[in-house]
Parts: sequence; C-alpha cells; structure tokens
Amino acid sequence: MKTFILGGGCFWCLDAVYQKTKGVSSVVSGYIGGHFPDPDYYSVCSGMTGHAEVVAVTFDEEVIPQDVVLDMFFALHDPTTLNRQGYDVGTQYRSSMFYLTEEERALFETAIERNQDLWNAPIVTEVTRASTFYPAEEFHQDYYAKNPDAGYCHVIINPKLAKARKYYSAWLIA
Repeated sequence: MKTFILGGGCFWCLDAVYQKTKGVSSVVSGYIGGHFPDPDYYSVCSGMTGHAEVVAVTFDEEVIPQDVVLDMFFALHDPTTLNRQGYDVGTQYRSSMFYLTEEERALFETAIERNQDLWNAPIVTEVTRASTFYPAEEFHQDYYAKNPDAGYCHVIINPKLAKARKYYSAWLIA
C-alpha cells in the first residue's frame, strides 16, 4: 500500500472521487504544511496557520497505478491557479503535493511535467516535504457520501465526479 498526500482545493472534492476509486483503501481529509499545532477547520480557514486542506489517499499499486492516482489529481482541480480553486480562495486551497521520500518528490515532479500539456497556463502546484498531517474533524470525512444533497455537492462536487467518470471510468467503482 502507498499513501499520497494531495491538496487540490477543498478536500471534499478529492475525497469524493478517490472514495469511489478502485484500489483505494482509505481517504482521510486533513491539514498539513502549516506552522500552527493541532489546527482545526476554522483556524485553517482563517489563512493564518499556513496549512493546506489535503487528502491522504492510501491505495494498492497492484490495483491502480500510482501514475493514474496522480493524473486523476491533476484532472480534478485547476493546478494553474495560485491559492484558489473556484470560489475557494486562500493558501489553504493551494494546489499541493506533500512527499515522504525523495522518490515520491521525483514522482510528483514527473507527474507535473506529464500533465503540463493539458493546461494553457503553467502548473503552480507546490511540491513540499510532508510535515505533520492532522486529520480533519469527523464532519469532513467522506463528506459527499454523508451529504449528497448538499448544495456544495450538487454545484461543485458532482461536476468533478462527472469529469472523473468521463476520463477515468475504468478506475471507478460503479
């Protein structure tokens, strides 16, 4: 099993797709990359802690290749906007990848290069050594499955799920 820590705006969006991905055994929404101990949602949203909203995606490489997990990440958010994803603005929504090993750092940088041709602007995704990962509050875990009728799910998450189905249907659970 392998775990990638990825930030692509609000963690609910990435969580919703990776929860439905074959070979993914766990998706944990959380916070990383800041300087404030034991952050919570409200402190992270203030923009003062330096943390990013991320998901820790644990998957079986024998079921889904790591390149597919990373390519899905680049398809599910706009990696060309600095500190912004749609209506979500602030450093907590930055496009980010947190590596645990030098091998992962190189893998992430290669994924950026591979996906750059899909975008008209430069990818600004930061690649940073992982620091302490703090799981988000229970309310944020598997948000889409618990709140499918919420407005945010209809307006923001459903289009991302549709995009994932369009390009990655072979990797999604029906």
